[in-house]
Amino acid sequence: MAGVDPGRLTSLLTPWLRGGPGYAAVADGVRGLALDGRLPAGTRLPSERALAVALGVSRTTVSAAYDVLRTEGYLVSAHGAGSRVALPAALHVRPDADPGEPASVLDLTVAALPAPPQVLEAATAAAGTDLAALLADHGLHPYGLPALRSAVAAHLSSRGVPTEAEQVLVTGGALQGWNLLLRTLTSPGQRVVVEQPTYPAVIDAVRAHHLRPVALPVTADGWDPPSSSTARGAVLAHVTADGQNPTGLLASAEQRRELLAGLRGVPVVAVDETFADLVDPAEAPPRLAAVERRPGDPAVVTLGSMSKSFWAGLRVGWVRGEPDLLARLAQARASLDITSPVLDQLVAVRLLAQADAVLAERRALLTERRDALLAALARGVPDWVVRPSRGGLVLWVLLPTPGATLLAAHALDLGVRLSPGPRFTVDGTGDRWLRVPFTTPVDGVAALVDVLREARARAVSATPTDRTPARWTA
Repeated sequence: MAGVDPGRLTSLLTPWLRGGPGYAAVADGVRGLALDGRLPAGTRLPSERALAVALGVSRTTVSAAYDVLRTEGYLVSAHGAGSRVALPAALHVRPDADPGEPASVLDLTVAALPAPPQVLEAATAAAGTDLAALLADHGLHPYGLPALRSAVAAHLSSRGVPTEAEQVLVTGGALQGWNLLLRTLTSPGQRVVVEQPTYPAVIDAVRAHHLRPVALPVTADGWDPPSSSTARGAVLAHVTADGQNPTGLLASAEQRRELLAGLRGVPVVAVDETFADLVDPAEAPPRLAAVERRPGDPAVVTLGSMSKSFWAGLRVGWVRGEPDLLARLAQARASLDITSPVLDQLVAVRLLAQADAVLAERRALLTERRDALLAALARGVPDWVVRPSRGGLVLWVLLPTPGATLLAAHALDLGVRLSPGPRFTVDGTGDRWLRVPFTTPVDGVAALVDVLREARARAVSATPTDRTPARWTA
């Protein structure tokens, strides 16, 4: 979210400053503006020095006000990201928080953007208008609201994958769709093919179902053609051909054809399109579900989500597959959460209706931030190997020598939380790799790279640290 200009903030604070701009008055003003929504959560405040100049007070006054707000939970500060407005109830709580870590941390284990303004507009309209027409019903829709199933089908069809509403099952995100497939199509001990590296929760879900993950290598040049030993005996596979997480790769049309051919013998391939809408349409090859199938090719099931392309707080996704499979998945889901929340689905319907405009804005924002981070890395750590991401939200960075895990531990000491390479692999290898999301605002990337350089220097010099790198990754 953009920052607020010092002069503009001074004007907003005026009602609280009539008795003089003491630190308590500044703190009261920012708190009041946060509570009434004029300073939304996530808004970046001016630096202490800049606001002090605008208010005509000492920097000590503003620093004391910011300290009060941080203590109360109305301000979160992190090295490289400045100070941002928060609400105490909205402060992030992690299941793997490291005791003793800094109070304010820039969390780059989460590759996600703040919500675009259209999310609030859609939520307001859905709650104020759309919901009323559904309240006379029981509100349980095992396959999803008919309006959303139709909207998803139209969205996929516009992307070159002809889809009917009955081919869509609404889920709580792509990850829930993957868990439903594992729950429905596998038995403990069976083999499941996953990319290496891949999104950690994909591997975690396989192991949680007592299955054996089999690595499909993904290199800097793309996907290694699956060998017969990779596919042999596997009952399911997971691939991400568009904006692969964490490499940012985009599979060519030929690579997509090779993936399907190499996975013959695997009954079902789940194609995760969580990042697909963030790929420039002018560069995007046909989606995997649209690739012409040849005899023996596996069935293709598509997993989709709105969490990366629209907002991670909107837990709406889908599975595109044949109706008989969707019926089995809906039955399996009945012992979990039965159905998705109606209001969230109504919001999703409105957002999909304006997807082209919203996604174009998101892609432009990400391109700007990606390019800024690439330039800062080239200046600050020129011996690191970084390839521009062609899709998604992250860079997959190669260090000169192993040590990503130790680097991540030192970065946490310095106020930045990162996910090192081994977290993305089946076998715990990959300690020369580091995932760095390019979600940081442009004016914060230089400070972020300073932290990365310092953390690497500490790791190389074997500086002691008690921190443990994060496992919870999104």
